Order: sequence, then structure tokens, then C-alpha cells
Amino acid sequence: MEQLIISLISGAVGGNLVGGVAKNLSLGTLGNSIAGIVGGGLGGQLLTMMGAGGLASAADGGLDVGSIVGSIASGGVGGGVIMAVIGVIKSMMAK
Repeated sequence: MEQLIISLISGAVGGNLVGGVAKNLSLGTLGNSIAGIVGGGLGGQLLTMMGAGGLASAADGGLDVGSIVGSIASGGVGGGVIMAVIGVIKSMMAK
């Protein structure tokens, strides 16, 4: 459960970071956060299913530094990617 919470929070941060860097893809703070939370949750779960590194031990109930860092990284990247994809789709539809 802790892994999922860390991934969701990291996803929101990742979504807002990408939105801040790529202003043309930004969905606004709330939109970036929501897209990031969804992406963070998906990214964290996908890496857990693939058995990536420390995430497997976090899924089994262990919570060590490696699993925390893995959850932060996967959540942040997943959140940023999903936010960017949604931003690109939004900008393409606006044309």
C-alpha cells in the first residue's frame, strides 16, 4: 500500500514538472496533477508486475530504500509520460 501511495504522489510531482517544463503541453496544475496521479499509479503497477528491482520486495510488504527510490522513479516517470501524452493529444485536437 505504501508503494502505491508513493507512486501516486511521485506521479503528481512528475506530471507537474513536465507541465512546468513543457508549457505548450501543460494541462494546468489540477490537470497535470490528475494525469500524473493516473500515470504514477500505472507506472508503479507496471514495474511491479514486471518484477523490476526493489519494487518486488515492496509489493511483498517490505519497504526498504531501494523499493522507495524505485517507487518514486517509476511514479514520477509514469506521471510525466502520461501527462505529456495527454498534452500532445489535447494540442492535436485543438488544431
